[in-house]
Amino acid sequence: MERFTVSLDAELAQQFEQLMAQRGYSNRSEAVRDLIREQLQQEQLQPNAAIPTYGVGSLTYVYNHHERELSSRVTAAHHNHHDLVVAMQHVHLDHDNCLETVIVKGNVFAVQAFAHRVTSSAGVRHGKLHMIPVQVQTMQHSHGQAPYAQPFSHAHFRPIN
Repeated sequence: MERFTVSLDAELAQQFEQLMAQRGYSNRSEAVRDLIREQLQQEQLQPNAAIPTYGVGSLTYVYNHHERELSSRVTAAHHNHHDLVVAMQHVHLDHDNCLETVIVKGNVFAVQAFAHRVTSSAGVRHGKLHMIPVQVQTMQHSHGQAPYAQPFSHAHFRPIN
């Protein structure tokens, strides 16, 4: 563990104390660590063509299901990006509006493009993509019990600390 000192003006220190109280932090060190982690995650999710970045996350959006062919367009986008879409939950908010949350994983460029395609569709009112950067490791091991165990190769997505 490394220690360092940070000086804050009185107003900023008071705002930081309020933030800590709102989020339930018991000490400043953990609050500062979380803020640093959050900023580093955002930096890791910035597009970099030289190094592919992978992430997991959720895309949440609200739309009016009466909008002409919107459900079909959104479903087509999900099918066209089946490599990115892991699961989806659909909630009826009222007689007109629905909320969908889509769990996504994959190349950050591709996930962001998919999210923009969905949220920019006419009839989608609100949309937000939340991503967490991950390391992708291709693993090969057996699943199941002998004698039915078979070698299986797949990707593990591990959050970046």
